[in-house]
Amino acid sequence: MSLQSMTGFARREGTSGRTRWAWELRSVNGKGLDLRLRLPAGLDHLDSEVRRRLANHFSRGNMQVNLSVSGSETQVETVINQAALASVLSLRAQLGDAIDPAPLRLDTLLAIRGVVEFKEPEEKEDEKAARDAAILDGLDLALHDMAAMRESEGAALGHVLHRIVGEVEELTRVIEADPSRSPAAISARLTQQIALLTDNAVSLDRDRLHAEIALLAAKADVREEIDRLNAHIEAARLLIGRGGPVGRKLDFLSQEFNRETNTICSKSSSAAVSAAGIELKVLIDQFREQVQNLE
Repeated sequence: MSLQSMTGFARREGTSGRTRWAWELRSVNGKGLDLRLRLPAGLDHLDSEVRRRLANHFSRGNMQVNLSVSGSETQVETVINQAALASVLSLRAQLGDAIDPAPLRLDTLLAIRGVVEFKEPEEKEDEKAARDAAILDGLDLALHDMAAMRESEGAALGHVLHRIVGEVEELTRVIEADPSRSPAAISARLTQQIALLTDNAVSLDRDRLHAEIALLAAKADVREEIDRLNAHIEAARLLIGRGGPVGRKLDFLSQEFNRETNTICSKSSSAAVSAAGIELKVLIDQFREQVQNLE
């Protein structure tokens, strides 16, 4: 599967019988799948099916889905009220010579209310079913277009994330290779700090001294944090490569990246490591910002 952005747009339109329809879909970032549908009156029965199809395609994003319909030009049907026409002709016969004996003109009949009516032909059930099917088929095409756009943007985001992860890995190597992490450097710092403890204390309990030494030794090395950073780097690459809806997992990893970096910065007494840690934090912020766009 490929990565998908949560930002996208699609529009599809078409006709079915006398009905012209148009779908317009817009999607932006969201914690979950938030669907906002606008269906015209008379097509509310499509709501549940539209939601089902959207949920089958996407798992996250705030989506606005709008369907507009309009009637195309149609031939008007002429309906003659036979009973009313018969009544008019019967009345004419009854009046006989009391009225003009000329034949009734069409415009005269049209002027008599109820004799002739003009109306649009009603849609039959099979026509309504065909219309609904065509509208839903159009939705499927719009969803395909939306997915293609989101995948295209997701692919671009994937390249950006791979680059950032690569830079995080380089900075992690810089921290790991820093001279301040060598046993000799750690030993020298411990010796200096122990000397300060013993010089400044009138009497220092041996157990207290051992506890302070253990604490200093634990703070001196960031091996565990480096190992966890490397594990997170590998996990991030696997998720980006696997694709699919991995945005939440990558967001969690960005928090873990940040946690380890903060610990390294707090432990380090090296200016170079601190500088690398600050650069890491900038990269992690960029990583998380980009991840927010992924499904």
